[in-house]
Amino acid sequence: MDIKIGILGPTAAWSSTGDDVPLKGPRHRMLLARLILARGRAVPLSVLVDDVWERPPADPVGALRTFVGDLRRALEPNRPPRATPQILVTKGHGYALRVPPRNVDAWAFEKSVNAARMMAPQAAESELATALQSWRGPALSDVDSEPWARAERSRLTELRLQSVEIHARARIDLGRIEETIPDLDAHVADHPWRENGWHMLASALNQMGRQGDALATIRRARTILADNLGIDPGPQLQQLETEILRQTDSRTDSRTGTEGSERLWITATDSFRQATASSGGSRTHLRTTVDVLRNLAITGGSGLRLARAQRLTAIRAAEDIGDVELTARVVGAYDVPAIWTRSDDEDQAAAVVAAARRTLARLPDDASDTIRAKLLSTIAIECRGRPDRGGIVAAAQAEQLARGVDDPAVLAFALGGVFMQSFGRTGLAGTRDGIGAELISLSARGELTTYEILGHLVRMQANCALDELEIADFHAEAADTLAARYESPLVSLFTRLFRALRLAMTDQSPAVVAAAYRAAEGELANSGMPGLADGLIPLALLAVRVRHGRPAPVDPDIDWGVHLPWVRPLVLLAQGNPEGAAEALRVVPTPPPGHLAEALWCLVARAAVAVDDQVAMRRAYVALLPAKAEIAGAGSGVVTLGPTADHLAALSTALKR
Repeated sequence: MDIKIGILGPTAAWSSTGDDVPLKGPRHRMLLARLILARGRAVPLSVLVDDVWERPPADPVGALRTFVGDLRRALEPNRPPRATPQILVTKGHGYALRVPPRNVDAWAFEKSVNAARMMAPQAAESELATALQSWRGPALSDVDSEPWARAERSRLTELRLQSVEIHARARIDLGRIEETIPDLDAHVADHPWRENGWHMLASALNQMGRQGDALATIRRARTILADNLGIDPGPQLQQLETEILRQTDSRTDSRTGTEGSERLWITATDSFRQATASSGGSRTHLRTTVDVLRNLAITGGSGLRLARAQRLTAIRAAEDIGDVELTARVVGAYDVPAIWTRSDDEDQAAAVVAAARRTLARLPDDASDTIRAKLLSTIAIECRGRPDRGGIVAAAQAEQLARGVDDPAVLAFALGGVFMQSFGRTGLAGTRDGIGAELISLSARGELTTYEILGHLVRMQANCALDELEIADFHAEAADTLAARYESPLVSLFTRLFRALRLAMTDQSPAVVAAAYRAAEGELANSGMPGLADGLIPLALLAVRVRHGRPAPVDPDIDWGVHLPWVRPLVLLAQGNPEGAAEALRVVPTPPPGHLAEALWCLVARAAVAVDDQVAMRRAYVALLPAKAEIAGAGSGVVTLGPTADHLAALSTALKR
């Protein structure tokens, strides 16, 4: 039987006649989807067990083999008894699917899209019109919460959006513009971050002679991108706007306000690009690019993601030129204030640190202290959240050099590095409060608004740990006021999380506190800060439960992110598995130095007391003791587990038993 399998929607299978093939229960479909994603490669039994169950049954291998037998009968109903399976085959200590690429809807769709890219408009339009009909809903929709499915689901979703745009381009090229415009309008309404979609819609309107509507579309794109992502339209859309404006008689100097500033930006960037291109100004391009990336990073969202993606490219381009002082300026010019101790891209951070150290080693003896301080500050900031002393040493050296330079900006950058390296042990909230105060004072002297905001956020966090909520309130309000005045959209995320934390610290009802945290989830997901977002809200909600004496949630769909090793013992206890919790505690790592170290140690302490793990209790006690006068975890400005002294008392009592 010629079986076809579909994952462009819920996992499904069909016979050669188009009839549905019964796949039994959700675990059967999950197993089939997992094997499809392996693309014909064998998947070991151990991997399948881990991927199919969050908490495996007593005999997971036996259960899995039962599922395999059920799927084999469904996929090959006419196979004689004891005949070797031809579709779901045994391979070593695992299983693999053997199906032609044309018989899996996702593989066939991908082939059609790639072929359409190279086709003439008529053929591309026909190919994609057919291919798009194979979608029955979101890809892998019945397993979309599984970690092993997320990357492929995202990839297929992006491929579908590209196919819609290629299909629209083919229809426009065929002269079918009027019928394509409504579809493009719906496309950008559903996917407003697709700048290519906005460009195609505005271009189509322009081709129809509807210049006013085209310009209105670009303005709508600009507003939506700014409001949702905190960025301006890209060069392609800006260039189209310039071309349309040049076609019309509406280019008058009477335009003012926002529209006038947008046109000024277009003119200025066009002039700069032409000037540097004609003069061969690669050095100027690099220096200016870093300035733009620094400003993009402050906007958060896709601006921050773009800045992060391009930063290393700029550094490597500078190194390729071979001018060590230029490289030093490019590396050190990215003085974006950092407020969170977990890196958003650890591989990139390591590469930036390596480049900064290479550059430091190659600097001439007469290089300025300013350049050296900026390189060392970069190292201190990019080494945040690491348990080695390299970042601490760099921060101290940067501060020493910066204090000898009469430049508030250089010292503010260095203090940002000192702040990032002030989490080497617990109990340093008072030290961080002092750093924040100096940042605010420096910023007032040097008109360093972004560092003034950082200072207020640092003091907001520190005073949460010190249980000085009125002082924390003052700094949250000050940060919000400055952010509104200078258009710094990321700030509101941290102050919103603080206000949820404040509810938790003042013993509001768990439901009220949980609602406040969940209200921040959307903004957090779009912040462009995966190091902050990964597992943060589930951790905050767990802290609320722990403070109110409730067990950890056992929902297998909760994504604990990087916090799982410290959460897992409590989850296993909640599942009635103290032996598993004890084993998890025996291998639990030391939390990395950072905002959440105290909170994670408190979770370890609670689980260790529950299973009477003396070693884990001693580790937690020693780690938490310096913070005995603080509120545990509250220095993050996000989560709290109550007074550290309470956890130390519980540990002390248990250790004496």
